[in-house]
Formats: sequence, C-alpha cells, structure tokens
Amino acid sequence: MQHKVIIAGGGTGGHIFPAIAIANALKKIAPEIEILFVGARGKMEMEKVPQAGYKIEGLDIAAFNRSNMLKNLTLPFKIIKSLNQASSIIKRFQPNAVVGVGGYASFPMLWKAQRKGIPTLIQEQNSFAGKANKQLGRRANRICVAYDGMEKFFPSDKLILTGNPVRSSITQSAVTRQEALMHFGLQDGKKTVFAFGGSLGAKSISEALRNILPQFVEKDVQLIWQTGKLYHDTAKAAAVPYASHVKVFDFINLMDFAYKASDVVISRAGAMTIAEECLVKKPVIFVPYPYAAEDHQTFNAQALVSKKAGLLIKDSEVGKELGTTLFSLLQNKALIDQLEQNIEKLGNSNADMVIAKEVVKLMG
Repeated sequence: MQHKVIIAGGGTGGHIFPAIAIANALKKIAPEIEILFVGARGKMEMEKVPQAGYKIEGLDIAAFNRSNMLKNLTLPFKIIKSLNQASSIIKRFQPNAVVGVGGYASFPMLWKAQRKGIPTLIQEQNSFAGKANKQLGRRANRICVAYDGMEKFFPSDKLILTGNPVRSSITQSAVTRQEALMHFGLQDGKKTVFAFGGSLGAKSISEALRNILPQFVEKDVQLIWQTGKLYHDTAKAAAVPYASHVKVFDFINLMDFAYKASDVVISRAGAMTIAEECLVKKPVIFVPYPYAAEDHQTFNAQALVSKKAGLLIKDSEVGKELGTTLFSLLQNKALIDQLEQNIEKLGNSNADMVIAKEVVKLMG
C-alpha cells in the first residue's frame, strides 16, 4: 500500500526549510511515499517548495494582524474558507498522516485531519509554543520539539526531543574557510563577523552596524553584512568608505560559506537560525525580534544564554551596546571558546531523520 503524507505550514524560511528537510528524509526512508505540501497562497512556500521538487497547494489564509486591526475583519471568513479547502484537500488526497511545521496553513490542515481521525504530528520549532500549536497539541499523536521543558505547553507523553531539522546545504557542507573568505572577497588571517537578520533583514541590527562601520577598519575586522532588500541601498551607500573591510549583500544563498568565513555571528533568534548556528559551532550575539508572536525569539535566545551558549542584546539596546559587546568578544578568546563548546552540545544534525521515522511509525 502506498503511503501518503501532507506537510502543512510555511510563511517564512524558518518553517519552509525544516518542512523540506523532513520531506527529503521521508523520501530516503520510503522512496515510494507520496508527499503533498499545503501552504498559504501568496507566501514564499508557493515558490520554494516546487523548487525543491514537491507539489504544493495553497489555502486562502492569513495571520492575525497585530499592527492593523481593521485588516482582521475578513479573518473569520478566511479561516472558514481555509477549513473548507483543507477538508477538500484531505478528501481528494487521502493522507495517512498530516505533519504541521507551523505557519498559517498548519492550523486548518491539522484541525481537519484530527477531526477526521487521521494521525497528526506537530514539529514545534520554538522554546515557547504558539496558541495554535498548543490547541492542536491536545489531539496530536506526536509532538517533536527542539527545547527542554516543553511539557508546560503539551502533554508530556506525546513529546519527543528531536531538535530542529537543518537544510542539508549546511549540514553536509565541505567548504573550507579559505574558499569561503575568497567567495566574499575577504582576506585570510583577519577576524570576520557575519551579521544577518533572517531572510527579510533586521533594521535595528543594520542601523547599529552602520554606526560602527569605522571601527571595522580601525580594528582591522571584516564584516559580511546581509541587510535584506529594504535596507540594502542605505547600507551599500554607507559602506563605500569601508569597502576594504565591509561587504554588503541583500540576500546570501550560500549560508554555509558565510558561517564558515566568520569568527562571530550577529543574528535574530528564530528557531531555525539557532539550529543552524548550533551545528556550525559559532559564537553568536543574539538580538531577538521583539514583535515575534509571544516574544518567542527572546525565549529561544534565553534558552541558549542560560547554558552559556550565546550572548543576548535586547533589540531596544542594540544601537548602544552592539559595538562594545562585539569588539570585546572578538578580543576574548576564552569566551569565544566557551560559547563554541556550549553551542555545539545543543546541535542535532539528524533531526530530520528522527522526525521522518516518527511520521512513518504513525502510518503503521
């Protein structure tokens, strides 16, 4: 009998990349398995999933809008419509299991699957579970998590500590530091910092960096700076006098190169970003995005800081504190070594396989 699985969710790279990693692992275990992705229409999964070689269908669903309450007036209708769409996808595709990776499309698909008696698995990436997953967790068969202490959100008998799946371009990268530095037009033998704010960039981090650009040249430290599209032109113009040491990009596809070239990383604290940083064993200065749902990025970062596996600067303080924290860390070899050793202990390179095996078990 051919098994069929729906993987639902998306909205950001942080949900899409683990979903694709799980799908690839499922295909390795059972090549004959049929996988259908379900995402939100107009979101990046509708492009990224077909690029990875999988079919995807879209639901008409959006998130609750915290900044413009008027936009929420149509939300009840979108939820009803997406639940009906989820129902008809299940009826047509007849899945043996449904996996939710978080993001808009996850809720309607899992909600409908649970009410139709189809086994469901939740992959909760953050250290602080969102409202939708907490509700779905009551009826889910398995809940795969990346952090300790998740029984405060979910029934403990359903929890499996798997870690977060990381894309294979990072886990299987063979690039050397020299090749990585050459790729960015940087010199070997100099301290190098990689700063990024996720796929969309982070304005507060970029503005803090812009203010300390002269120090990179003064202290002979190199910077790989991923800005996101919105800040790219501003950053590019600001970096012109410091071009020998500062390289500006709106988006970096070869993340394994950027990690390999760097001595210290500055980033947001999304769950997938952290999962990658654990595997590449880099000292990180976290600047959590303060408007993430339930402030989950701060909880993610604090989970590492409490284990001496990272440093944290509040978003509101980054303009004042980034320069001092960054350049004193670069001088402190003992602290760099401690952060590297502790973050490495939290890495999990086979989370995708562990989760895929759980999905197969659910299908019997």
